[in-house]
Amino acid sequence: MGDVYVAGVGMTQFGRHPDKQVWELAQEALGLCVADAGADLPQIEAAFYSGQTQGALQGQYAIPGQVVFARIGLPSIPVYNIENACASGTSAFQLAVQAIRAGQCDVALAIGAEKMNIEDKRRSISLFEGGWDVSRAEESAAKLLALGHGIEVPDGSESDRPYSRFMAIYAAMCRFWMNQFGTTQRQIAAVSAKNHMHSVDNPKSQYRKPFTIEEVMRAAPITYPLTIPMCSPVSDGGSAVVVCSERGLKRLNGSAGRAVKVAATAIATASPRAADAFEQAAARRAADKAYEAAGLGPQDVSVAEVHDATAMGEIMAVEFLRLTEMGGAGPAAERGELSIGGRVPVNPSGGLESKGHPIGATGLGQITELVTQLRGEAGVRQVEGARVALQENGGGQVGYEEAVVTVNLFTR
Repeated sequence: MGDVYVAGVGMTQFGRHPDKQVWELAQEALGLCVADAGADLPQIEAAFYSGQTQGALQGQYAIPGQVVFARIGLPSIPVYNIENACASGTSAFQLAVQAIRAGQCDVALAIGAEKMNIEDKRRSISLFEGGWDVSRAEESAAKLLALGHGIEVPDGSESDRPYSRFMAIYAAMCRFWMNQFGTTQRQIAAVSAKNHMHSVDNPKSQYRKPFTIEEVMRAAPITYPLTIPMCSPVSDGGSAVVVCSERGLKRLNGSAGRAVKVAATAIATASPRAADAFEQAAARRAADKAYEAAGLGPQDVSVAEVHDATAMGEIMAVEFLRLTEMGGAGPAAERGELSIGGRVPVNPSGGLESKGHPIGATGLGQITELVTQLRGEAGVRQVEGARVALQENGGGQVGYEEAVVTVNLFTR
């Protein structure tokens, strides 16, 4: 079982693409990725496709990958359709890596695309209701919303516009962290302001407007303590990653010098833990497994991309990944330690809050950013001396945590 490398990455701009269909977004991402890898389409031996919304929004309930590839000129090869909620893109990547390690092929593709912006916005938002046990939705919501008890909610901090119930659950998690660790709304806003500032220099980002901490706190509310800039938008977009063995890398045209090594992959699913049993958290277990497999520790991480569907998601991820102690991510963000130029920059792409969150493409977009950072090709947002990159991507909800969390480590 030899080393596995990322040879090429590519992504569209994330955002609203009313004039493009899903397959066109996938085609653009694939073209950029294949060119980046110095590959030709016939060299791709297997594909792992992540598209979560095509069934609900476009009526393509089955074989979305095969349909996309038939449209974009990549027929006949083995295609696997991957569903793991918001972690689907990274799950597709991990399965592509496993295929290489198992010797099934030497060059594999992980690709995801979504067209989530449709006229019926309520239908887009309702997609997230499928991310937990729908037969126990009311029971689960009551259990999770109860985590927010004990923190007074200020008047005027609730939106009168529709939003996903998962935003209310994230808000309850915020208030739980406030009770447990003293996390403040200002610290959560500091995470958001940092990510919006990072996104200014990312041409693929959905939003590129900078915000100060004060502007984030004064922005229109979702539900306390979350405001609109703290939350990821509904996004369209595509992203793709080519992975290969050392033998496969030699077949490609000139990509060896820019290849990035996959140091470790890990995945964990939710456990029936108590809300405050943080050592049992899926993200903590996946991170520990990845660190052990790579022979690295959190102190070695140069740069990270984590799943910030809200700014609170970044705080939780940073702490579970051991980049700070529990309760330490909010203060670290406020001190600038998680910004580019800080101790360990997190989400230099702008994160999901700014770059966007086209579900099936999200994790692959994170990998695209980290590979770009490790190559030293990120331009103004480059993390100086980046040598070890960490990715965390979560999806769904079971019990008190994400249903699934994927963690990957990459090295130069």
